[in-house]
Amino acid sequence: MQTTNIIQIENLVKRYQNLVALDHLNLTIHEGEIFGLLGPNGSGKTTAINCLLALLKYDKGTITIFGKNMHPNSYDIKKQIGVVMQNVAVFEQMSVWENIDYFCGLYVKDKTRRKQLVEEAVRFTGLEDFTKMRPKKLSGGLLRRLNIACGIVHKPRLIIMDEPTVAVDPQSRNKILEGIVELNRQGSTIIYTSHYMEEVEQICTRIAIIDHGRVLATGTTEELKQMIKTGETITIEALALEETALAEIRELPHVFDVSYEDQILKVKLGTARHNLVRILNYLQEKDISFGRVFSELPTLNDVFLEITGKELRD
Repeated sequence: MQTTNIIQIENLVKRYQNLVALDHLNLTIHEGEIFGLLGPNGSGKTTAINCLLALLKYDKGTITIFGKNMHPNSYDIKKQIGVVMQNVAVFEQMSVWENIDYFCGLYVKDKTRRKQLVEEAVRFTGLEDFTKMRPKKLSGGLLRRLNIACGIVHKPRLIIMDEPTVAVDPQSRNKILEGIVELNRQGSTIIYTSHYMEEVEQICTRIAIIDHGRVLATGTTEELKQMIKTGETITIEALALEETALAEIRELPHVFDVSYEDQILKVKLGTARHNLVRILNYLQEKDISFGRVFSELPTLNDVFLEITGKELRD
C-alpha cells in the first residue's frame, strides 16, 4: 500500500548563537498517522514544531507540507493545520462558544458553515453544558478540552498536539485520548507530544525519539522495542542480598543490568527463553528468601531510557 508523505523535513539546522538546537534533523510523517514525537526537555521538539509552523527561521534545510515548501506566508498550507499547544491559549473575556467561534472564524467566513462547525466541535469535546461559561470558571480538564476545540474546529488536515493532557484528571485524559483517535479516524494526521509514555504507546501508530536536535530512532512501538537490548525485566522482593550474590547474578546468562534498592532486585535481560527460571533457580540454590516476583516485557520507557540515556522528564 503506497503511503503519502504529509510532512518531509530534510537536514534541518537551527542555531541559537553557539547552541545547535536542530542538528540536521530528518523526519518523514505519513498521511493518516498519529505520530508520536518524544524527547527529553531541550531535545529540540519545540524548536522543530515552531520551524514546521514557519514561526521560526532556520539556518539550513527544507520543510515540505502537503507536497509544498513551507514559508511564513504559506497561508494555503496553514489553513489546513490545527495547533493545540501545551499552554492554553483562549480569551478569558469570551465564553466557551465565543472562543471556539472566534478561532473557527480565522479560517471559515461563512456564518452558517461556521455555526455548524462550532456545534460539532462542542459536541466532539463534550462541552455542551458549558458553552456560556467563561474559561476561568472551567476545571483544568474542561479548559484543555476547550483548547482542543479551538484548535480542531475548522477540521484541519494536520493537527499538532503538544502535551494536551498535562495536569488533567483521568476522566478528561481518557476523553481527550478517545477524541484524538476519533479525529484520526475522521481523516486528520496528528503529531503528538507527551511526557506520558503510556499515552504514546496507546494511541501512536509510529514514534520518533529525538535528542540533541537529531532523530535517534523511528518506528512503531514494537519496532522500537526490538532495537534495544532489554527483552525482559524481572523484579523480585529479595531480603538482604549481599554484593557477592549481586555479582553472581550479573554473571548469569543474558543478564546485562542489575540493581538492588530497598530490598527490591531488578534484573534486565536480553531476549531469551527461561530467564525467570534461571533467576529463581539461583535464589533457591543460594537459599535466598524472596517474595513477590514480576516479569515485564520492555516498555516504551525502557526504549527511551536505553536510546537516550535519560528519563523523559529530565
